[in-house]
Amino acid sequence: MGFVLRWAMAFVLLSATFNPSQWNYVRWAQMRFDDQMPLTILLGLLLMVGYIIYLRATLRSIGGFGMGLVMAIVVAGLWVLYDYGILRLDNPSFNVWFGILALSLVLGIGLSWSLVRRKLSGQADMDDVDE
Repeated sequence: MGFVLRWAMAFVLLSATFNPSQWNYVRWAQMRFDDQMPLTILLGLLLMVGYIIYLRATLRSIGGFGMGLVMAIVVAGLWVLYDYGILRLDNPSFNVWFGILALSLVLGIGLSWSLVRRKLSGQADMDDVDE
C-alpha cells in the first residue's frame, strides 16, 4: 500500500502542475497572475517543495541512471502495447496523461526504492540508521 500512496501523490503533484484539462496550476497561473500574484507565487512554491522532496529522494535512492532506466522500462512497455495494437497514440490529450503516468511511476519507484531494497537485501541505508 505504501508504494501506491507514494505513486498516487506523485501523480497528483504532476497532474496538478500540468495536464490537458483546464484544471492545472500552469493554466491557472497564466490567467490569474496579474490579479492574484501572491497566491500564484505561494502555490508555485508549494509545488516546488513537493518536486524537491520527490526528486531529491529519487536521486538519492536510484540516481540519475536509475531514473533513466525506470523511464526506459516504462517507455519500452508502452512501445510493446503500441506495437500489439493495444495502445493508440492519435489522441494528444491521452498522450499527455500517459506522460504524466510514466513520470509519476519514475518518482513513485524512486521514492519507494530504499524500502524495497531494504526488504530484499535486509540491509538498511546509512540514512535509515538512527544515531
